[in-house]
Amino acid sequence: MSPTSMPAPPASASLLNPNRMLTVLVCAATGLLGGLALMPAAHATVVTGPVLGVLYGVLFALLFSKRASGAGAGLLWSLSYALLLWLAVVTVILQLVDAGVTSLDQLRTNRDNFPDLVGYMLCFGAPLGLVLGTLQSRRPQNELTPFSVGRAIAGGTLAGIMGGWAFGKWMEQVNFYPLIAGLVGSNSRMVGESLHFLFAVIIGISFALLFQREARGYGSSMTCGVAYGMFWWLRGPLTILPLWSRQPVDWSSSHASSLFGSLIGHIVYGVIVGLLYAVVDRLWVKFFTESDPIRRQPEGPGVRFIRLMQWGAVSGVAGGALYALVLIVTGSWKEIAAIAGGTSATLGFFIHLVISVLMGASYGLLFQREAPNLASGIGWGLVYGLTGWFIGPLTLFPVAQGHSLWAPADARAQFPALVGQLMYGAMAAASFWLLERRHDEWLLLDPRIAAREESLRRPVGTAAPALWLFVLGLGVLLPVLLA
Repeated sequence: MSPTSMPAPPASASLLNPNRMLTVLVCAATGLLGGLALMPAAHATVVTGPVLGVLYGVLFALLFSKRASGAGAGLLWSLSYALLLWLAVVTVILQLVDAGVTSLDQLRTNRDNFPDLVGYMLCFGAPLGLVLGTLQSRRPQNELTPFSVGRAIAGGTLAGIMGGWAFGKWMEQVNFYPLIAGLVGSNSRMVGESLHFLFAVIIGISFALLFQREARGYGSSMTCGVAYGMFWWLRGPLTILPLWSRQPVDWSSSHASSLFGSLIGHIVYGVIVGLLYAVVDRLWVKFFTESDPIRRQPEGPGVRFIRLMQWGAVSGVAGGALYALVLIVTGSWKEIAAIAGGTSATLGFFIHLVISVLMGASYGLLFQREAPNLASGIGWGLVYGLTGWFIGPLTLFPVAQGHSLWAPADARAQFPALVGQLMYGAMAAASFWLLERRHDEWLLLDPRIAAREESLRRPVGTAAPALWLFVLGLGVLLPVLLA
C-alpha cells in the first residue's frame, strides 16, 4: 500500500499524542490548584473545588486547545468558559443535587452565588486560559502573526497613563488615593496617586502583551480593553487589594456593591487603554511595516474615512429609530433634553438623533473590517451598545448634569437605556455590515485588491466569540447583581 493510500488515523488517536496528553495533564493540574484555592475563598468543598477543578481543566484542554493560540486568546476563551460553568454548575446543577432543593423554584438568587462567580473567574478561568494559551503559542505548527515587544511596551505605557488619568478623576472624587497608599504603609495622597499610575502602566503593558494579536482594529482593541478592565476589577479591588493589606478576602455581593463605582472606572479605563493602544499600534505598523508601496490602499484614506462616516451615520439613524421605541415606552425624552438644559420632547428627540448619528459614525470608524459575516457584525454591535451604556448614561450624562459619577442608583435608573443601547448596537451594526459588504464586493473584483482586503479582515475562528460572550455576559450581569 502506497503512503498516499494509507487510511487516516482514528480520531481517538489524537488523544494519545504526547503533546496533547501533556496539555491535558497540565490543565488538569492547573484546575486542581484552582480548586484548592477556591476552597477557602468561596467555601468550596473537596468535590466542588479540587475534584471539579480537575474535570474543568481536562474539558477545557480538550475543547479549546486549537482555539487558544496565545495567552490573550486563551484568557478570553477561559473567562467565557468559566462564566458558562458558573451559570450551569453553580446556579443550577449543584443546587438541584442538594438535598434541600427539589425544584427550580427553590434555587437561590445569583447574588448568593456571587463569590463563586469571582472564584470561577480567578481560580479556574484565568489560570487555565493563560497556561493553555502559553503552551499553544510555543508550538511550532501555530502560524501566528508577527509579535513586537516594542509596540506592546510603547503603546501599553501611553495607553495606561491616559487610562489611569481618566480613572483618577473618580478616585479623587471618592478620596480613594489614601487607600491605595495604605498598601505601602502610607496615607499620603501623592503616594497613592503615584502607585495608581504605576499600576495603570503595568496593566496597560500587560494588556498590550496579551492582546496585540487579538486587537486587529480599533473596535476589537476597545472591546478587549473592556474585558480586561472587568477582569482586573475582580482581580484588583476585590482580591489583590485586601490580600496586600493583610485583610480577609471578601467576595460577597454586598462588598462588591460598595465597589460598583470602581467597576465602572475599570471599564472606562479599559475603553481608553484599548483605543489608545490601537492608535499607537496602527501608527507603529504604518511607519515600520506598511511603508512598501505594494501595500498601497485601493482608495485614499480620506475617501475611506468619508465612506465610513456616511455608512455609520445611516446605520446610526436605523439604530436610533429602534432605540426610540424604548424612549417612547419609558417617556425619557425630557431626560435627554435635560442634557441641553431643556424640557421639550422635541428637543429630546433632536438630541437623540444627533447622538445616534455620532455613535453610528464612530462605530463605522472603529469596527471597519471586523465582521466577516452578519452574525459577527451583530456581536460587535451588541458589545458596542453595552460600552456605549457605560460611557454615555453612566458617565457622560451624570457629568453633563453635575451629578456624582458611577453611583449604583444611576445604574438602576438607567436599565431601560441598557436595553435601548443593545437594540441600537445590533441594528446599527447589521446596517453597517450590509453597506460595507456592498462596497467591498466591488473592491474584491480586482484580485490584487482582494488579497490585500482579505489580509486586513478578521478571519473566522479567532477569539472574538469568547470576547462577545464574556463582555456581554459579565457586563450585563454585574450591574444587575450589584446595582
